[in-house]
Amino acid sequence: MSGERRRSYSIGVAIDWFFFVFAGVSALWLAYLSLTESFRVGWWGVLVAIAFWALLAYLVLPRIHRILTTIYVPGYFIGRTRTSDGLLGDPVNLAFMGEEAALHEAMERAGWTLADPVTLRSSVRIVTSTLTRRSYHQAPVSPLFLFGRMQDFAYQQEVDGNPAQRHHVRFWRCPDDWPLPGGRRVEWLAAGTFDSSVGLSLFTLQVTHRIDADTDVERDHIVSSLLAADPGIRVEVIEDFSTSYHARNGGGDSIRTDGDLPILDLRPVAVAEAATTDAATDMTDASLSASGVQEVATVAAVTATEAPQNLPRKRVAFEPPTTLFAPLTRDPGMRRPATITTGTLLLLLRVLAGILLIIGLWAEWPDVMDSSDLAVSGDVLTAEEEQFALWIVIALMGVSLAVQVSVLLSLWWGRNWARLVVMVFAVVSISTAFTTWFLREQEITLRTSLLAVGLDVLILLALSSRSAAAYSRRRERRDAGRADSISAAPSG
Repeated sequence: MSGERRRSYSIGVAIDWFFFVFAGVSALWLAYLSLTESFRVGWWGVLVAIAFWALLAYLVLPRIHRILTTIYVPGYFIGRTRTSDGLLGDPVNLAFMGEEAALHEAMERAGWTLADPVTLRSSVRIVTSTLTRRSYHQAPVSPLFLFGRMQDFAYQQEVDGNPAQRHHVRFWRCPDDWPLPGGRRVEWLAAGTFDSSVGLSLFTLQVTHRIDADTDVERDHIVSSLLAADPGIRVEVIEDFSTSYHARNGGGDSIRTDGDLPILDLRPVAVAEAATTDAATDMTDASLSASGVQEVATVAAVTATEAPQNLPRKRVAFEPPTTLFAPLTRDPGMRRPATITTGTLLLLLRVLAGILLIIGLWAEWPDVMDSSDLAVSGDVLTAEEEQFALWIVIALMGVSLAVQVSVLLSLWWGRNWARLVVMVFAVVSISTAFTTWFLREQEITLRTSLLAVGLDVLILLALSSRSAAAYSRRRERRDAGRADSISAAPSG
């Protein structure tokens, strides 16, 4: 049973991969159609050209990057974050020891502001703030990924009330028992960079913040601000944690670093705070300092040991995001992702377009019959026959719309079969349009079928995404996990 389920899941991954790649190629074709159409519609071509740029920057290039980076980007920790498209992002240049509460307290004391999560509201606000040059101290930062997940939180410092320029640092909690290369264990990793301006990404052409190339300056600024706020924080530096290098991040910005990794130990800070609020303890700052020095020495001695006996077995430093369709979570009650919502709304537009088509046929049926092949051949239908033909057409179209509504509702509730059915129909529709365009040289313009093709491509892009696949298959993965655990359990 376990083997059969694993086999079926592998087939499912292959099917998702086909839709994922087909959607990327289709989006590239749609962008080409949009570009050629921009030269045919006069001054309206400016708007079409903007639509072409939006398609290229936010749909085509991200999908192509995701396909290619899944193939060639290493699947293990190399001291670099990743963008949502799989590109190598900012360098990991800080590490921390201590609980999350101590980390928040230290950052706030040092004058850093917790960034808002990325939502539609915060995204709109940062755009308006940047255009109007109004301060937004809690402006969100773009998502970067480490250990297969987005940053847990981020802090920032705005420069002169200008949201286009800011210091910022992202934080990730390390997996349990996960060691850095070399064997040292830390609880948090961070990536700090300085936003110098707003511009276009070199790799995706998206509007984004451009960062200063010298990431070491930002790293040292973060460390110095924390030490200035609380001298009790201890700092160790792993020199040459990575080789010194010059590269580019996911936005195409130059980055350079000497490869050193400071490790900030916030545990004494947390203990000191507890001591000031707990009257039952008489621990002094001197004893704290002494115990801290001893602890650092102990850690250094342990990491220098070739075969430490008091540490858990070393885990492989493996980065899972190369698995495109791994579920975002094993919780069957996971929130509906925006891609499912988008795909459902686009499918709803198709249903509404079908309703409008039925209304149009009803209103213009006599003209339709007059221009039909029967009228051209000389055959004349009676009024009753024309009315009967109209009802037949409406009935067939109504059944089709009813099926689409049923699939739409199933898609909304996360049924994987509905997602696959919608994508199959989108692939057939796009393939038919491409065949008639390429072989029969039938034009696809705004006046013909460009909008319909664009709608199918957008639906396919949304539903073939990793989040849509994970959401629709979350119950399948849970059931497969149960079957595996049952089959693996010893009998009797």
